[in-house]
Amino acid sequence: MPEITPTAAGWCVFYGFGIVGTLVMYGLLQEGIMTVAYDGILFEYSVFLVFCNRMAAVFFAIAMAYSKGESMQNAAPLWKYLIVSFSNVYASSCQYEALKYVSFAVQMLGKSFKMMPVMIWGIIISGKAYGARDWSVALAVTLGCTEFLMTGPTHSKVDTGNSFKGFVLLGGFLALDGLTSTFQEKLFKEHQTTKYNQMMYINLLSAMVSLVTLCATGQLVPAVTFGMEHPQFWMDSLMLSASAVASQFFIYSQIKEFGALVFAATMNVRQVVSILVSYMKYHNPVTLLQVLGLMIIFSALFYKSTASMIDAPSKEEKKPLVEKAQEDAQDAITNADKKV
Repeated sequence: MPEITPTAAGWCVFYGFGIVGTLVMYGLLQEGIMTVAYDGILFEYSVFLVFCNRMAAVFFAIAMAYSKGESMQNAAPLWKYLIVSFSNVYASSCQYEALKYVSFAVQMLGKSFKMMPVMIWGIIISGKAYGARDWSVALAVTLGCTEFLMTGPTHSKVDTGNSFKGFVLLGGFLALDGLTSTFQEKLFKEHQTTKYNQMMYINLLSAMVSLVTLCATGQLVPAVTFGMEHPQFWMDSLMLSASAVASQFFIYSQIKEFGALVFAATMNVRQVVSILVSYMKYHNPVTLLQVLGLMIIFSALFYKSTASMIDAPSKEEKKPLVEKAQEDAQDAITNADKKV
């Protein structure tokens, strides 16, 4: 990690506030679109939101690749990008749909809970090995999430009697999202894809998968009709996509200038702020034991970030962290948390 001068520290804080602000806005808009009725009617076509976000990400990636003089040709075989696109689209759909049945806090914690699935996929697909600290942090996060889920209300205000369905959808999100990030890492390693090349092709194919899904399920016309009947939806959808894309400037800038560990700590702050703001804005219920679960989770995550900084890992240890940060940055624009 580079030496931090006062000027550099200022930029670091600026990027951090940018990441937290844009992703908190993203989370609030996501929750609002899926749980707050438009003139008494709920929006039910989550894949359409995925399509809109992916198209915004494609335009962003093309603009960034062009400005940096990167090649527009696919660096990896298209079928590999397509695998990531399929898992990504349906992971995102599960994430949106889950908000109909569980609270935003539960959904947000699912992104922390995915540590264990990602590690398991890494062992199966890439033959990775993890140390005692990694497993301890993952266990603490898992226990904290479990306590949160078992000691207070977890349902969404939209549907208070079907939390089980929400947990099934979150399970689908965790499994698919873990596969997405693991396969993305293989693309970075095996084909040396640039960030924007991978982002461009994955999001372009994801948009195509979303569009085909909308057409096959007959949801495209109803989704567009809903927007025509409720113009506020288009504004919310535009702001959702814009906040996701805007976060990329701050995310990639912070990773490039200050490294993956600073970014990881920033994303931990983002989760805390997102949950607190959601509780204040939408008045979701929470118990003291659930607050204790949140403290366990975020203490474990901050410990991991702090310990990694103190240990000053070797170059071999730093490389996976940077790659993981690139995955998290991609995840922030294509899922959402990352975010996130």
